Amino acid sequence: MRFTSSRPGLRALAVVPAAALVMTLAGCSSDKEDSGSGDKSAGKGTFPVSIKNALGTAEIKEQPKRVVTLGQGSTETAIALGHTPVGMESYEWGSDKTGYMPWIHEEVKKKGEKLPKQFTGGENLDIETIAELDPDVILAPWSGVTQKQYDVLKDIAPTVAYPDKAWSTNWDEQIEIISKALGKPEQSKVLIDGIEKRFADAAATRPEYKKHTFSYIYTTGPGTLGVFRTEEQRVAVVSSLGLKADPVADTFKETEGTDSALIGLENGNKLASSDLIFTFYSDPKSRKEIEAQKLYKAIPAVGKGAVVAGEENPFVTASSMINPLTVPWSIERYLPMIDKAIEKSGK
Repeated sequence: MRFTSSRPGLRALAVVPAAALVMTLAGCSSDKEDSGSGDKSAGKGTFPVSIKNALGTAEIKEQPKRVVTLGQGSTETAIALGHTPVGMESYEWGSDKTGYMPWIHEEVKKKGEKLPKQFTGGENLDIETIAELDPDVILAPWSGVTQKQYDVLKDIAPTVAYPDKAWSTNWDEQIEIISKALGKPEQSKVLIDGIEKRFADAAATRPEYKKHTFSYIYTTGPGTLGVFRTEEQRVAVVSSLGLKADPVADTFKETEGTDSALIGLENGNKLASSDLIFTFYSDPKSRKEIEAQKLYKAIPAVGKGAVVAGEENPFVTASSMINPLTVPWSIERYLPMIDKAIEKSGK
C-alpha cells in the first residue's frame, strides 16, 4: 500500500490544536571528529549522487558522515539506515520529558550513540547552528524549507529538499530519497516493505476491524469541525490497521493544500455512518470544551463514546506520520485504544 504524505498535519495543522502544534525549539553544535554519525558496517554506496528537488539540485560527492535533518521523518529514516544525525530540527510539542520525540530518543540510546543536537526550525530556522554542525548533507524531503532558506543551506552542505511541494512528499518516496542520499538505495525497499509488514501483521491480529468504518476529525476551537480525507497520512495509518475510512470525508471541499476539509460543526450529522471517530485535542481544557458541545455529542460515534483520542502529544505526533520508527511505536499503543472504542460502538 502507498499513502500520500500531504501536510495538514504536524506543521500546517498547527491550526488544529491551535497553539499546541506550533514549533518551539532549541539549538547547539558538535565536533567533526566525534559525530556518532555514519554507518560503520555498511558499504560506501555509489557516489557522486545527484538529487534534483523543487528548490535546486543536491550534488553529494561522497558518503555523508555528518547528517543534519529538517522537517519530519528524515531523522527516523536516517537512523534506520544507520546514520544517526548530528543535528535535527526539534519538535517540542511532540517530545516527552527527555526533550526528544521518544521513539528517536529510545532508538539512539539503544544504539549507544550520541543524541542529535536540536535547533530551531520553521520560519526561524537556526542557520548558524546548522553551519556549526558542519554537515556533509542536509536532509529535508518532507519539510517546509523555503527557497530563501534553501539558497543559504546549499552553501553549507548539499541540501535535499522536497521533489514537488512543501509537505507533500509520499512517505515511501521520502525513504527512497534519503536512502539514495546516504548511498543505500537498495535499503529503501527493505524499510518500505518492513513498514507495510508491520501494518499487515497488526491487522492480522484484529480481523474484526474490517467490519468497522471511521472518520478522523479535528477542531480549531468550539463551533468548528474538520475531517481528514481518506488518503491523509494519519487516516492511512488507521486504514492500514484494517479499519475502513468512511468515504464521506472525500465528498467535502478540500481546504487548499491540507488534504482535509473544514465542514463546520453543523455538518457533524454527516458522519453518521462512521462507527468510530478518531481525533485529538490540544489539552484537557480544550477537550472538555469541545466535548461539551451539543452538536459534537450528537455525532453518533461520539455520543456512544466510540472515540479514539490520543491524549499524549508524542502519541498524536507518532500516529500522524509513517516512517521506520513511528510505525512500530504507535501501533502497539493504538490497538488497545481502538479495541475499547469498538466495544463502546456496540457493533
